[in-house]
Amino acid sequence: MINKIKIGIGLFSIFFVVYSCKQEVKALEKDDISSAQKIEDNSKKLNDWFETQFKEEVLRSPMLQTRLGIKTEDYGKWDDMSSKKEVEDLERTKERLAYLKDSVDVSLLNEDTALSFALLKESLENEIEDFKYRFYDYPVNQMHGMQAEIPAFMINMHRIESKTDAEAYISRLNGFKELFGQVVDNIKMREKNLIMLPKFVFAKVLDDSRNIIKGQPFDKSNKESTILADFKSKILKLELSEEEHTTLLDNANLALLEGVKPAFENLITLLEDQQKRATTEDGCWKFPKGDAFYNNALKRTTTTDLTADQIHDLGLKEVERIHGEMRDIMTQVKYEGTLQDFFKYMKEDKKFYFSNDEEGKAAYLKQAVGLIDTMKSRLDELFITKPKSDIIVKAVEPFREKSAGKAFYQRGTPDGARPGTYYANLYDMRAMPKYQMEALAYHEGIPGHHMQISIAQELKDIPKFRKFGGYTAYIEGWGLYTELLPKEIGLYNDPYSDFGRLAMELWRACRLVVDTGIHAKKWTREEGIKYYVDNTPNAESDAIKMVERHIVMPSQATAYKIGMNKILELRENARQQLGDQFDIREFHDVVLTNGPVPLTILSELVDDWVEQRKSQNSTGQVKP
Repeated sequence: MINKIKIGIGLFSIFFVVYSCKQEVKALEKDDISSAQKIEDNSKKLNDWFETQFKEEVLRSPMLQTRLGIKTEDYGKWDDMSSKKEVEDLERTKERLAYLKDSVDVSLLNEDTALSFALLKESLENEIEDFKYRFYDYPVNQMHGMQAEIPAFMINMHRIESKTDAEAYISRLNGFKELFGQVVDNIKMREKNLIMLPKFVFAKVLDDSRNIIKGQPFDKSNKESTILADFKSKILKLELSEEEHTTLLDNANLALLEGVKPAFENLITLLEDQQKRATTEDGCWKFPKGDAFYNNALKRTTTTDLTADQIHDLGLKEVERIHGEMRDIMTQVKYEGTLQDFFKYMKEDKKFYFSNDEEGKAAYLKQAVGLIDTMKSRLDELFITKPKSDIIVKAVEPFREKSAGKAFYQRGTPDGARPGTYYANLYDMRAMPKYQMEALAYHEGIPGHHMQISIAQELKDIPKFRKFGGYTAYIEGWGLYTELLPKEIGLYNDPYSDFGRLAMELWRACRLVVDTGIHAKKWTREEGIKYYVDNTPNAESDAIKMVERHIVMPSQATAYKIGMNKILELRENARQQLGDQFDIREFHDVVLTNGPVPLTILSELVDDWVEQRKSQNSTGQVKP
């Protein structure tokens, strides 16, 4: 009896322990569910806030709306570019940062949302810290100055698909006067703060400005002005009555005379006056606290802590390495002579250039399209995610081709209604050799900027501020990396084209040397030009444009090589750790499907992917 009682008590004890454990497991599961729900709820709340903030920014910027392909009642308006607006923007930035710091518990966010939180928080902090440098730029310049960007915006961004759109176009023409009034005020304010364009820039921006107000209706020539020709070509595609067409055209002519003409005349008057006081001091060391500004600019551009001296030295080493690879090409093509002799040969032999006429320019564009189409057919070898948006190739418009850069990319709209555009500057065909065509097309088009930017815009699971934001080292690093990538799948069959690829990489290595040379070591414009001419096969006109770009965009040109080197470093590290399990398509997905990020964050993302793949491999999961 006693034993039966003991057994009964024992069974009861076991039952009680099992029951208690089950209750604890249920409680833990309940806690897990509750915790997971909190993370989901808080992440959604913050992502909703991100979306609201982005929408507010879009609503405050008629120009951003147009760039995104959005038409609202603001379609005929311009952004407010006044100093008062800058102060208002700073206050909004402070409010947003305060919200993130005071109202968000990062421990209750999922991984993707925590990354978005960190990126926006850092961006807002940088914006506040950099407010003291808000005058340290040139509102008009030969690269992306307002005198060229605003007309280009009208031509390339403002679509006319209805009579209302045409009226909005005219409204924007009328708004030139106020807009450029703000630009003039901003230029004057910079001069008061001892920041003024270097002497060489004035002739270029004055030339751009005068070009806009040439032709009808500004004078009695037989040629229409650039903007009038654009407006007429767009409204001709509309189904309008003769009366509606005439009215729109009359109103556009009036807006050009009363809005655009005085806007540019006012700007020209100011620039002609400032030109008399301009100096040949080109580096930003000439600014108040210029050294501090440049060091900060390098940090923002590269998203690293590399110093000017470190960047300069890296450039010198890379130049030496690439020169060595170029000598290998010389051996391959059986060229006898020095590297400088080979440079001279590549610069001067006519077989490497298209003719400098309409036929030659048309041939260049056709061949560029062919290169991009060929690369499109090879994308499956390198990528999982590919863009839906298409790309077109265009020559830079005549009104700005004299001062614009060699080539650049303009993003399309997220919905694909306006494709991305690869612009080739065909003003001087001697500056666009055939042997550089492949590298240029890959960089600006596919798999370069078009692919990276379009994929970012088309992402579904990240906030819009990440889709449309940008980090120069990431974006341009990807562009330069994708000049090399096609070689790894057998393209660049012509050794001269491969030399062209090396020449493009060499150009970016030289940028590290010259940008830091001008802004940190007080090189003159002429010393910078000489360095390019002595060390690259590019035309002297290329060297001049590049040095002048360095001068008006301090630090920007250092991004390319810094970014490329980091992507290659991350790829090689991943390849070594994963061995046969390394998949370049997956690596590219990690790089491209998180939107633009600082190089430090990119390193973390790749490291996480490597660890995840190693974990999958150790558990015996089959590689997809």
